[in-house]
Amino acid sequence: MKKHFDYIVIGGGSAGYNSAREALQYTDSVAVIDGANDLGGLCILKGCMPSKTLLYSAEVLHHAKHGATFGLDIPSAVANMRAIAERKKRIIGEFADFRLQQLKSGKFELIRSQAHFVSPTEIELSDGTRLTGSKFLIATGSKVSTPPIPGLAEVEPWTSDDVLDLDFIPENVIVLGGGIVAVELSQFLNRIGSKVTLIQRSPHILSQHSPEAAAVIEKALSDEGIGLYTGTKLKQVSFDGCEFSVTFAHEGSERSLRALHLFNALGRSPNTDGLNLSVAGIESENGRVQVNEFQQSSNPLVYAAGDCCGPHEIVHIAIQQGETAARHAFNQEAKPVDENLLLGVVFTDPQLATMGSTESQLQQNNIPYLAASYPFNDHGKSILMEATYGHVKVLADPQYGRILGAEIVGKDAGELIHVFSVAMTMNANVNDLLRAPWYHPTLAEIITYPLEEIADQIFS
Repeated sequence: MKKHFDYIVIGGGSAGYNSAREALQYTDSVAVIDGANDLGGLCILKGCMPSKTLLYSAEVLHHAKHGATFGLDIPSAVANMRAIAERKKRIIGEFADFRLQQLKSGKFELIRSQAHFVSPTEIELSDGTRLTGSKFLIATGSKVSTPPIPGLAEVEPWTSDDVLDLDFIPENVIVLGGGIVAVELSQFLNRIGSKVTLIQRSPHILSQHSPEAAAVIEKALSDEGIGLYTGTKLKQVSFDGCEFSVTFAHEGSERSLRALHLFNALGRSPNTDGLNLSVAGIESENGRVQVNEFQQSSNPLVYAAGDCCGPHEIVHIAIQQGETAARHAFNQEAKPVDENLLLGVVFTDPQLATMGSTESQLQQNNIPYLAASYPFNDHGKSILMEATYGHVKVLADPQYGRILGAEIVGKDAGELIHVFSVAMTMNANVNDLLRAPWYHPTLAEIITYPLEEIADQIFS
């Protein structure tokens, strides 16, 4: 007889685990299926946590190398990649062990297997076992994408997995791509001592962000010695047994660059190939599960959350999606992800963080707004920290001053943006924020300058 569960989660990463945990409030018949060699999901194992561990090591090294700027005599500062890799391995191992304990807690049934649909209500495991479910959640994450660039697949370039596991300093690296992974790890490689060249197809790196913010990061990377080519068209990739060669069109001419290593950072795609979605009546587009606001697929019994459905590859969004799916599946009050409260951070140095609507989105939707910005190079605390790249921009409703969005590109932007995360969640306006005390001298007080400018326009 086939085993039945009220709620079957396929994938034990952040979206899947948190959805299963939420479902336990409504039933004790929950299964989590994950056949990966290591459990924990992309964020813990191959994404957020290992990358930020490495980035912080590189930031400390960068400050040490520039100690003279602060009047410090630091004779030598070099990266010991074996020690950096061991530290990362230890820290990530602790995170992964904790998640494994959570998955093995016995609160739900953990099944170490791959799974695919054989009908709208039934899945088959790797060993041939079949399970039926009242409701399902697909949370299988994403995988590195290999676009159809001639030669790219054949040369087997590095992926982010390989860069995160490095235990040596590459002499030189060509990076393909200009998204978050590309720019963060390009800066990491450069700071540990590699010669890095980044080739981006769009006119700017970080094309999902404003051109103004992208320009700040481009300047910072260029100032550190990273070679940047934007607005390109990749033509051909090859490997002669010693070096990689990349041929691309740039500014009306064809160029060719060579390096010992090639890093494919051209994005990720949904990891849904083996699920047999069509058999279950689940619609997808380029592998991405199509869902409604409650994460429900075209098969009303099947939900999806996280990178496999998107549209944002962000952990806290994946968790919220998973929890929303579980609540809706059990007829509980479910709150969809609020796109107006979208929070994002790029962990370059300087960091780039956004909250809420962007200026271009407001313009496209014909929403009136006021905008004000203030530069870090005119702010006391950032000047004494030699952290003068970037700005704070605030977008607000012109009638009441309610915060509509914010953009911070500068030192510790990923921490500072949470001022606006709280403010927008509480529907605060600029005067609400200005009534709060702001300590001097802090980085955070720079936020008050654009707030004051908007307040003057509305309330004076």
